[in-house]
Amino acid sequence: MTAWWAKTTEMSVECPLYCTVKEAEASRPEGATSEAVTAIRGIDGTIGRINEIANAIAAAVEEQGAATGEIADSIQRAAQGTEDVNRNLGGITKTSGEIGTAADQTLTAATGLSTLSETLREEVDGFVTSIRAA
Repeated sequence: MTAWWAKTTEMSVECPLYCTVKEAEASRPEGATSEAVTAIRGIDGTIGRINEIANAIAAAVEEQGAATGEIADSIQRAAQGTEDVNRNLGGITKTSGEIGTAADQTLTAATGLSTLSETLREEVDGFVTSIRAA
């Protein structure tokens, strides 16, 4: 009986230990699965945040592209305006030159008229003097 009792006693000590080990082993995959699920959820959250950041960057790039287009349009309009001003200044310069030439011609004509007027006055004075003397 001692052998049987020893075996029973050994089994009664081993059984709770065996059950505890088996429960621990059985809970490990569940725990590992739970940890894996938690890790995957964390990764999923990180990917979600990365997508949000990527979308924000894409929106900013799109806005920057639109702003760059508007700046390019403004520069083009400014360049066109500068070209128009240059063309107008060229016209003003040409007109100023023509006015200067016309002023020179007018001065020459006025000088000529002044000379003719003086000559005419001398002729009239001479004519009047000759009529009075006669």
